[in-house]
Amino acid sequence: MNFRQFFDKYFNSHSESREKHWDEKLQTRYYKANKSQTVDAVAAMFKKEKQYEVTSIQKERGEIGATIRGGKKAFVVVTIIEVRPYKTAVDFSVTSSTVLPFDFGSSHKKITRLYDQLDKTLTFIGTGLSNG
Repeated sequence: MNFRQFFDKYFNSHSESREKHWDEKLQTRYYKANKSQTVDAVAAMFKKEKQYEVTSIQKERGEIGATIRGGKKAFVVVTIIEVRPYKTAVDFSVTSSTVLPFDFGSSHKKITRLYDQLDKTLTFIGTGLSNG
């Protein structure tokens, strides 16, 4: 991790996963499921945790919005794309609501925790698979 990456991780209130992220933990994750199954699994994961409140589910677009109540408040957007039949890509975007303009890496950690929880319910295939 270079200085810019360190600054981006700890002195920012927004983090998101993407295909070619410098942190392997925040690279797009792929699961062996169709889009509908993945949307249902993510929605069930949020409903299972009391701190999350699902604000919108758009199955056709593959997008779920949720807020985190209690503790460090944040807004989470999950984007689910079906790449091939039974291969979906999942990306998280977390924006923390803090008094300060940064969250000391909280949004970064939330994404890794969400991916860990999702790994328990869906069959994980890999990360950053569109690279090659």
